Amino acid sequence: MNLHVVIGHGPAGAATARLLAQRGHPVRVVTRSGRSPEPGIEHVALDATDSARLIEATRGAAAIHSCAAPPYHRWADEWPPLAASLCAAAEATGAVLVMLGNLYGYGPVSGPMTEELPLAATGPKGRVRAQVWEQARGLHEQGRIKAVELRASDFFGPGVTDGGHLAARVVPRLLRGKPVSVLGDPDAPHSWTYLPDVAAALVELAGEERAWGRAWHAPTAPALSARELVGRLAAEAGTGPVAVRRTPPALLGVAALFSPLIRELKEIRYQFDAPFVVDSGAYEAAFAVRATPVDEQVGATVAWWRERLAAAR
Repeated sequence: MNLHVVIGHGPAGAATARLLAQRGHPVRVVTRSGRSPEPGIEHVALDATDSARLIEATRGAAAIHSCAAPPYHRWADEWPPLAASLCAAAEATGAVLVMLGNLYGYGPVSGPMTEELPLAATGPKGRVRAQVWEQARGLHEQGRIKAVELRASDFFGPGVTDGGHLAARVVPRLLRGKPVSVLGDPDAPHSWTYLPDVAAALVELAGEERAWGRAWHAPTAPALSARELVGRLAAEAGTGPVAVRRTPPALLGVAALFSPLIRELKEIRYQFDAPFVVDSGAYEAAFAVRATPVDEQVGATVAWWRERLAAAR
């Protein structure tokens, strides 16, 4: 089995590392602080923007899985040096660079999103994510690196906590039968990408040479509004229907005065105020991973949150 290096140990990085280890691959996870070893997983502490040290940490790897991201409000300053270091490591080692991206680079669109859309974002976070991929793709086309990007919509499922829009701010409340508040229009169709499907697709793309050199949308179930998905979660939990409310814009404005994260959400509010639908048909036509059925996603998510909250008592 081949060594895989995972950069970052957030929800996607952790899920990808565990899946690779389950399949028998030796795995090295790179984070700033490091962690205790896990079965089949080595944890290394280093700053991934230090290209010399990252090259040493990735020597002998078949793939580098880029699952890290700078703090949300520092993307414009910190993504470029991180991306440059990742590309340098891919070039020096020959490992394929498997990049986890998102849909920000398209900017506001009308209709379902496909990989054929131009990267036309005008906001700083959307522009920098587009630039990161365009840099890697350019190096791939020059024959200097091997690169592929997987673009996912908002994460949903086990392992998704504070960073998920239908996670820590929503699921614990609905498990108690309490009303929940969501960003934007609760009735707008929205694509939610199930976290285990992200990990499975990242692993699959690493071994599919015919996938390299372009971006793919992660396998994603048909869009559901926040109200519909909350309703399914509440039904699975047996807590009955719960009220789903739109977070008042005025409240967001006040919160933005104190929270850099809330302040930065202004750029991507369009994703929640209107339909935001991803088409993953190209991926599903070419490769094996499929989106997990929504009922299975919901069941696993409720069970995971119940176990997590019980352990915290």
